[in-house]
Amino acid sequence: MNDGISRRGALAIGAAAVFAASAADAAESDPVAILSTWDFGKAANEAALARLRAGGSVLDAVEAGAKVPEADPTNHSVGYGGYPDRDGHVTLDAIIMDDRGGVGAVAALEDIVHAISVARLVMEKTPHTLLVGEGATRFALDQGMKRTNLLTPEAEKGWREWLKTAKYQPIANIENRLPGPPGSKLNHDTIGIMARGLDGAMAAACTTSGMAFKMRGRVGDSPQAGCGLFLEKGVGAAASTGVGEEVTRIAGTARVVASIRAGLSPQAACEEAVKHIAQMRGDAIKGLQVGFLALGQDGRVGAYALLPGFTYAVTRHSGATEVLPSASLFSQAP
Repeated sequence: MNDGISRRGALAIGAAAVFAASAADAAESDPVAILSTWDFGKAANEAALARLRAGGSVLDAVEAGAKVPEADPTNHSVGYGGYPDRDGHVTLDAIIMDDRGGVGAVAALEDIVHAISVARLVMEKTPHTLLVGEGATRFALDQGMKRTNLLTPEAEKGWREWLKTAKYQPIANIENRLPGPPGSKLNHDTIGIMARGLDGAMAAACTTSGMAFKMRGRVGDSPQAGCGLFLEKGVGAAASTGVGEEVTRIAGTARVVASIRAGLSPQAACEEAVKHIAQMRGDAIKGLQVGFLALGQDGRVGAYALLPGFTYAVTRHSGATEVLPSASLFSQAP
């Protein structure tokens, strides 16, 4: 062969093409229903799919999925049991979106377990898109939600240990380095979750208690539309993970969705956003993790991160679920 490709190489390329075509056929016959960040997404995806199968909307599905970690007291980055800020207050951020332009979010919410449900109420019961702090808590209580002390003894113990040194340092992929095997109740993180119905309808949600021991009043990317989460009808959705400040600098998920709209695949769109952060920030992002996860309107999935270790859960309409590793820009911390 005179084009620089060996016969063996040509056969390998041909085999890869056949495999890709088979995978595409399988995806078309059993499309992606739920997509979420990190290993524990499997449990959240199961709850979301169950809600969808019970006749719920895609919006119902992502809310149900997000509520799984919110109610788990062993999860120290979401909802009840989340680590507090440096002053000892547990504050929650959440956002929910549909493909009709609906968006509701809360930030610095206190004393309410299910921040994602408050976010949905903001979307459906108010003319606003974001409520914060005391106002968000008062709104939740007015809507009949129960006041709950979110600081568990275990989280308080961790905070008091931290106070001995008061050293704040984000650690890459800490989400998958917590005690317990991947996907166990001790090993999970803030969740970004997206759903796509068989009719093509889409919804997405994100919920978190933010960075452990953060400065009081700090809000990351998670509750900001276009940063922690974004969804556009006819295009797709994206969620982010990692150090929120780095995502916010580039309106990361809005950028990913815009790239999909411009013709990039979800995978290429995630890669473009991560590479842009790396190019713009240089040494400032050394040792930090940022990742993007995207679901196209056509059901294609994309995932990419600065560092190895980011994982995501894919659940198809049949119920089949995989937890997969994301590709990354760097093979180790630069």
